[in-house]
Amino acid sequence: MTRHGMSARILVIDDDAAIRDSLRMILEYQGYAVMLAATGEEGAALVEREAPDLVFLDIKMPGMDGLEVLQRITHLTEATPIVVMSGHATISTAVEATRLGAFDFVEKPLETERVLVLVRNAVDSRRLRAENRTLRKDQEKRHQIVGDSPGLAAVKAAIQKAAPTSATVLIWGESGVGKELVARSVHRESLRHDGPFVQVNCAAIPDELIESELFGHEKGSFTGASDRQIGKFEQADKGTIFLDEIGDMSLKTQAKVLRVLQEQELERLGSNRLIKVDVRVIAATNKDLEQEITKGTFREDLFYRLNVVPIWVPPLRERRDDIPVLVRHFADSFSRDNNFRRKTFTLAAMERLRQHGWRGNIRELRNTVERLMIMSNSDAIDVGDLRLSDAARVDQSAPAPDNDWMRAPTLHEFKANSERAYLVTKLRENAWNISKTAEVIDTPRSNLYKKLEQYRISQETDG
Repeated sequence: MTRHGMSARILVIDDDAAIRDSLRMILEYQGYAVMLAATGEEGAALVEREAPDLVFLDIKMPGMDGLEVLQRITHLTEATPIVVMSGHATISTAVEATRLGAFDFVEKPLETERVLVLVRNAVDSRRLRAENRTLRKDQEKRHQIVGDSPGLAAVKAAIQKAAPTSATVLIWGESGVGKELVARSVHRESLRHDGPFVQVNCAAIPDELIESELFGHEKGSFTGASDRQIGKFEQADKGTIFLDEIGDMSLKTQAKVLRVLQEQELERLGSNRLIKVDVRVIAATNKDLEQEITKGTFREDLFYRLNVVPIWVPPLRERRDDIPVLVRHFADSFSRDNNFRRKTFTLAAMERLRQHGWRGNIRELRNTVERLMIMSNSDAIDVGDLRLSDAARVDQSAPAPDNDWMRAPTLHEFKANSERAYLVTKLRENAWNISKTAEVIDTPRSNLYKKLEQYRISQETDG
């Protein structure tokens, strides 16, 4: 018969030989592998060398006592649960030990059933913690920021600076550039990394429901509120809330979010009780919020509260050198997650992908790679398999605009046409890298973006 937990390895640290032998017999009978240590020093060395699944530790021993051993081995391993054994006289010390990180304590004389229940609980706890760590690593892989381009390096540098602080972060960028990945990185690198990361897509929730979603509601506070609901801000307590597409939030809800930011407190709908929350806010938008302020659709005071640390995420067309590594990353991830045969891309196909316009940015690139992995018949994907629209191709050798603007009927039109032609020429010279072009022509990047919008300049039409 296979006994419970046969693979678990248990270390007993106790200076009393009778206790060691008694525990060894109880545990070995249940199929556990048992190691014994008569001193704290010997026990700590075994923890380091053997990495057991569970430790029974006597709290009162000559030489290095139990509390010293506990502190030493918890530094060696976070994953190993430690059960402290104590006589009646040392019970308060055992309670202190649980405060210092022990999994639980058991009183002497030891009862077999109590010992076995503790072992099962501790081994299950260790397995769950190990699974959680694996899940977290998988999540980190899935949400890692891939690429080494200068534009992305600036994003990573901003994350490293902002993350350890409690400052509010506002992430700017087009749809599909990976704003969520940036938000998750800020949380992961912050002091709140063990707390929750709660994401809210403000554009996806109907206006009449968003306040209930963010702040919660009491039972009966409105038609259909059949139960109390805890809002996203409360769920994010001691962690981070990520308000995606915040530019789509109504002015009424913006006022309530501003209050949470200022006071760190909220009221559920249908309640007048204030609830304190400790939440770090990260927001993201693909809109020009300064323009929304001018239009009267976004609160200026909320904008300044959010825009403490702005992080601009460049579109994919400004970080073309990252495309090959992103393609390989998405291909590997898809193959691994779907147990799919790995396919490669020819140099010509990779160059064609590099030259594409990617209006949907990284989201579009990932979807394209996954489609190719599923649909192409060959193990080496070539240009013919891509089926990308030629309208979105970037022709680096396109000629400069002609001089038709010289025949403009008015001075105003002449100035506008010549400015447009100048900007298109400079953008082409700098491979449509907005940041670099703005630097070369000595104008703020925000001003260049306004000009692109004013003159309807885009890489797709003017490339």
